[in-house]
Amino acid sequence: MPYVEAAGAKLHFEECGQGYPIIFIHEFASDLRGWENQLRHFSRGYRCIAYNARGYPPSDVPEDAASYGWEFAADDVGAVMWGLKIERAHLVGSSMGGYAALQFGLRYPGKASAIVAAGVGSGSHPSERASWLRETSVLSRTFIDHGMVSTARRLARGPARIQLKYKDRESWREFVARLGQSSAVGMSNTMAHCQALRPSLHDLRDQLSELTVPVLLAVGDEDVRCLDTNLMLKSTLRNAGLWICPNTGHAINLEEPLALNTQIESFLGAVDCGSWRRGFPGIGITAHQGGVDAHVETNRPSRPITKHPMPT
Repeated sequence: MPYVEAAGAKLHFEECGQGYPIIFIHEFASDLRGWENQLRHFSRGYRCIAYNARGYPPSDVPEDAASYGWEFAADDVGAVMWGLKIERAHLVGSSMGGYAALQFGLRYPGKASAIVAAGVGSGSHPSERASWLRETSVLSRTFIDHGMVSTARRLARGPARIQLKYKDRESWREFVARLGQSSAVGMSNTMAHCQALRPSLHDLRDQLSELTVPVLLAVGDEDVRCLDTNLMLKSTLRNAGLWICPNTGHAINLEEPLALNTQIESFLGAVDCGSWRRGFPGIGITAHQGGVDAHVETNRPSRPITKHPMPT
């Protein structure tokens, strides 16, 4: 079983296909198996790598809570690249994985050639921060107190998850089964020390405004917690496009794999040939109560971005 070495943990990975590398970074409630539809499709023309985050077997599950955190999640992307001798890659992340991809783009300029961030933003909106911190605290204990099987069933019936059940009942059952096989310790530590403590994307607007890598934002229109944050990201990121998938919840890659694959393929094709947003004026989109404003972009405030060496 193949692994790469990261700081304080070994990470299990799988790869298929040949060509330019794409690294797939899974969400909190999944593992690399959730990318099956994408791996099958994109391995026809790309070298596809998917890995399990720390805390998700067969990757290591550190007992020490200090071995978890959003910084580790971003740096682990670099550890996978370093371990597989990859200089640059496209990144495709879902939710927690999309957040890690954006943070990686900030921390390691030039290493990500394109970023797909699907379903990012849970707990980021200022109006939700207090409830997010309460919920993540309770949920981190629930994994330990009630076990993974019971908690998986509960999570799979959430308001942004239940859509999958009614679209594809077998895929929903597989999602519940995969989640039930996860490590309670790994999930608890990830929730308490990575999800709960990560900075809000709204608080990172100044840094994100300096990110020039091409970005495709993807969000379901029923993923209520993420919609406003994705509009903010569209208005902030200089080189981003936003795709809103209709009648879709949080896990777009499971609910609408064909539609998502089409969007990613079009995006990466444009990036690969140098035509993504080439020559477009800077257009901002601002969410406000009652609708959306579009406006010509003016100078954005910025602050220095701290650059980090690739992990070794």
